[in-house]
Amino acid sequence: MSDKIKVVIADDHQLMRQGLKQILELEENIEVIGLAENGNEAIEKIRELNPDIILMDINMPKCNGIMALREIKSSDISTKVIMLTIHDDREYLLETINIGAEGYVLKDAESSSLVRAINNVYEGANYIHPNIANHIVSEMNQISGRTVEKIDENFLKLTKREKEVLLLIADGFNNREIADELFISEKTVKNHISNIFKKIDVNDRTQAAIYVYKNRIKK
Repeated sequence: MSDKIKVVIADDHQLMRQGLKQILELEENIEVIGLAENGNEAIEKIRELNPDIILMDINMPKCNGIMALREIKSSDISTKVIMLTIHDDREYLLETINIGAEGYVLKDAESSSLVRAINNVYEGANYIHPNIANHIVSEMNQISGRTVEKIDENFLKLTKREKEVLLLIADGFNNREIADELFISEKTVKNHISNIFKKIDVNDRTQAAIYVYKNRIKK
């Protein structure tokens, strides 16, 4: 029985599909088990192959990535979704966040970012590329008509350790990586994350990462 992370790639450009496949097949723990050129095919491949993760392009013919994501999240499908985006897709990012995608990677990002996203999402974390986060914050500021000028008061409720954990979440670290970085147990990390989510009023890691970028919180 294979213990590799099973991945399906959904993109309407054959060169992109094949290129991503070649990159991922260099990784010993990742196996590309299917390719799709539109959202309908993506859903068919998921139901047929039951992959751990699908890399989903936003703009595809017949059924785009947003429609496919909505279908996946409204059904009993357990496959996690990483959205493949370009800068021009940023107007759709808030929508995909609300639907519940687990990861966001720019198509022109380094291959290491894509591999990290796959590993982190597989481990139960969310991954959001920093450049994408900046676009999301910009969109949020345009919608709200304001720019954050001071740190949210909820951030001040966090302990020093919780702040460290929050910043690592924003950097895309999963629980195990956070535990290793801070020399604490994964159980302790989970407890910190639970407290952090309550204090800053977010529901998941993606929202936590966006909170960090929106409030311009830095180490």
